[in-house]
Amino acid sequence: MRSTAFIALVLLALVLGVASAGAITFGEPDGLRHPNVGALVADWNEESPGPDEFCTGTLVSPTLFLTAAHCMVDWPEETEFWVSFSPSYDEDAESPSDLVAVASFVNHEAFGQPGGGSDAADIAMVTLATPQSMTPAQLPSLGLLSTYGQKELRQLTFTTVGYGIVRTSKKGGPHGFIDETNRLVAQQTALSLQPTWLTLSMNPSTGNGGTCYGDSGGPHFLGGMTSNLVVSLTVTGDAMCRATDRTYRLDTHTAQEFLSRFGLVRAPTS
Repeated sequence: MRSTAFIALVLLALVLGVASAGAITFGEPDGLRHPNVGALVADWNEESPGPDEFCTGTLVSPTLFLTAAHCMVDWPEETEFWVSFSPSYDEDAESPSDLVAVASFVNHEAFGQPGGGSDAADIAMVTLATPQSMTPAQLPSLGLLSTYGQKELRQLTFTTVGYGIVRTSKKGGPHGFIDETNRLVAQQTALSLQPTWLTLSMNPSTGNGGTCYGDSGGPHFLGGMTSNLVVSLTVTGDAMCRATDRTYRLDTHTAQEFLSRFGLVRAPTS
């Protein structure tokens, strides 16, 4: 159950004309197709008995969980965080049994504002207290997306996974949003590639799904439903969650250098 504060946050974002992107629109239940994608939760809503979902992320090693930096800022110092890998997380359960405690997290030191600047460095690494047994997601090599021309890029399929606010109707404004915390999946096509951003379509009229409010940091896999290669992170999009996703590339020098600190990729040369 979302608090009135959360609803106010959504409406404020609509007024500003940008979205802190997240959950899946025009998608379907993911089930067990992407068990390495999880929900970040914290007990931020006094109106619900259990911890509340606020972002998504992806397991990239048994103990490392990749998400967006803007998910992990401006929290009270004593805040506890957990991750749920359940396909359906129940925020109203007083003591959820499927939570994995977060031991620590690191934001990229150059992070500024989500979606802003030529390189927002909107990337963070969460360390889990308990190793997980599912297969971690794969990460791209340096410059992978740049090997595709714009025409070739638009012929590729991308798959996004996340939890949170959902849109299933093409009609209407924010009243078309549905609040739930199931792991959903949708497929997308590319619109454009910038030095640090991959812009993806989420226009249902062209057969695309996408992301929406409350679940940034989730993955965009290169390929179809069975792909395990995550190439960008959900960061922002249009206010009505119907047109575009602006996602942060993981194959850039900034992202690769950050990932190399955790032994996940080879450190790029300058």
